[in-house]
Amino acid sequence: MIEVLNLSKTYETPGETVRVLNGVRLIVGTGESIAIVGPSGSGKTTLLNLLGALDRPDCGSIRIGGQDITECTQKEAWQFRNRSLGFVFQQHHLLPQLNVLENVLLPRLAGGWEEPAEKTALRARDLLNQVGLAHRFNHLPWQLSGGERLRVAVARALINRPRLLLADEPTGLLDATAAGQVADLLLQLNRSEGVTLIVVTHNRELARRIGKTFELQHGRLEEDR
Repeated sequence: MIEVLNLSKTYETPGETVRVLNGVRLIVGTGESIAIVGPSGSGKTTLLNLLGALDRPDCGSIRIGGQDITECTQKEAWQFRNRSLGFVFQQHHLLPQLNVLENVLLPRLAGGWEEPAEKTALRARDLLNQVGLAHRFNHLPWQLSGGERLRVAVARALINRPRLLLADEPTGLLDATAAGQVADLLLQLNRSEGVTLIVVTHNRELARRIGKTFELQHGRLEEDR
């Protein structure tokens, strides 16, 4: 599913060049779930942004489903993200003026989908049922708890049936109980939706529950045994 080879990324700052990633290699099979841990500033989010075609590396390749996304044009990268990826961010980024169901349906506004709107709405309701929010369809984000908002974000990330789900610190704003529930939810959806899952987190307990764990330090990615 994912093959990352010799991936490097640097950033220019006043007076110095900072090498964030240095020859990263990562192989992830279809349907696998992995966690990436590491200290703040180690490059975890940078790696996730590269996997999500939101940024480009200085060198190296990223093949996802046989496609080298480092060679995509801007339009091709946008289409790839819309059709193949789902994102879950720590801040959730729900639109406050839309209710729960409308937020989940939002990615479909990008257009180009042949599925009838009624069928998509049924899928959105089914996803919300799966994440335990069948009673919240018409609620606005401010009426939800932090854990519930995250569940909406997870359902939204899956509405387009992505092959890969990327989650950046998904439990960073949650207490231990809610974080455990989110871990269970992500793994449940990993199995039921058949989606490959990569979670970036500081939470080692969450990482252990997700599955195989890799640690990113000093620009290098190593499996945590």
